[in-house]
Amino acid sequence: MQLFEKASAKRVRAKGFTESQFDIIATLGNTPGMTCKELGEKTLITKGTLTGVLDRLESKGLIQRERGEDRRQLFIKLTAVGEARFNEAFPEIVSQGRNTFRDYKQEDFEALEAQLLKLKNTLSNDAS
Repeated sequence: MQLFEKASAKRVRAKGFTESQFDIIATLGNTPGMTCKELGEKTLITKGTLTGVLDRLESKGLIQRERGEDRRQLFIKLTAVGEARFNEAFPEIVSQGRNTFRDYKQEDFEALEAQLLKLKNTLSNDAS
């Protein structure tokens, strides 16, 4: 997993994003936007980290923040520039990730998933 994450992070950085920034761009892409709370839940980025990442994306002109009808809610969406960057980067990064596993067949993925689930259960039982 760490090797895959390292390779993925390299591809994301080549597109000018940090991993957290790309996670937000990818989550917001092809959506009308979402609340800060929804974005945090979908990306699993902590609230404290999310604010800083959103600040940097906003300063780059990639997202905009709007107050919803409920003034307590902050709505986040991609700008036109952010949408263009998403449309350029996302398909390429996904394609590169797929290419990594080009020699895998469906049964390979199923076997891998079964082994990872077994490992997770073993480690979960050990941690209890």
